[in-house]
Amino acid sequence: MQDAFGREIDYIRVSVTDRCNLRCVYCMPADPVFLPGGGVLRFDELLRLCAIFAENGVKTFRVTGGEPLLRKGVITFIRKLKASPGVERVTLTTNGALLAPHVGALSRLGIDGINVSLDSADPDIYRRITGRDDFHNAWRSITLAIGAGIRVKLNCVPIRGINDGDILRLARLAETLPVDVRFIELMPTDANADSGAGMNPSVGENQGVGMSSGAGAAERRYRGVPSAEVADLLAEAYPDLSPDHTRRGSGPARYFKSARFKGGVGLIDAVSGHFCESCNRLRLTSEGFLRLCLFSGEGADLRAMLRNGADDAAIEAAVKEAVFRKPERRGAGCSGDNAGCVGRMSRIGG
Repeated sequence: MQDAFGREIDYIRVSVTDRCNLRCVYCMPADPVFLPGGGVLRFDELLRLCAIFAENGVKTFRVTGGEPLLRKGVITFIRKLKASPGVERVTLTTNGALLAPHVGALSRLGIDGINVSLDSADPDIYRRITGRDDFHNAWRSITLAIGAGIRVKLNCVPIRGINDGDILRLARLAETLPVDVRFIELMPTDANADSGAGMNPSVGENQGVGMSSGAGAAERRYRGVPSAEVADLLAEAYPDLSPDHTRRGSGPARYFKSARFKGGVGLIDAVSGHFCESCNRLRLTSEGFLRLCLFSGEGADLRAMLRNGADDAAIEAAVKEAVFRKPERRGAGCSGDNAGCVGRMSRIGG
């Protein structure tokens, strides 16, 4: 499928649940309200939609949550999705705490990669961020997945005054393990609506981040570390650091290599930069809403169509019409319940 600007849309993130076993400070609201059981798409509904996406050129599917491994039957869903006609790559994003028992099954079904959220290599800092004492479970899962030959990426969101001192410690994991350690800028979410403010004075309304000052700034709880600062730290620690253009999937990360690495490091400029001109993705929320842009509430309610008896042709037409309306860039034509603020990532699909 192509949108109105000629971008080929071939990647979708599929959220299977809005529930999570962790309570990361930058992601989850203090008192989260979860969808009722009937509000989440059934696996047969998800597979039906994924088949329609695949028939229309979507080749890469990333299974997300919340925490997808909380949902009973998700491994069977991934196996069926992986075997579906037209599906070329299926990957998983998880916090890793529940992953270890499923590593063997995921390896056997041929999972194409697993991204694990790991915001610190220090168990105490990890607990402070996640609200849970699950560091050792996550670390065991990571080592098991690597041992099973699965491609693993580690995702860290650096937060000023919390885990910003752990950046190099995490980067050093790429020296001893064949992993990509990626640093993602803190995004403005419902849990941290003003997180982007103050990160980079050049970022403003023209990039659609929707930052504010005054009362909003006074309420800000967490501040992110811009990618430029992370890049400086990495360059100082690894003088031979250079861009690595080896293809590592369909995401927006910029990767770097060093002779000391078995893996690599990556930066995702989620706030200070944007990737709109090359954006190839859609998001399907766990409640069946096809989201066109992370910074926009616009899209298509596919759950309503599924449950009101729409046939595949009607759903396909609605998907194509929605894709054609995909905004040219963040902030351009973005409206709805959450323009300028990402919203609640656990519900959208992190």
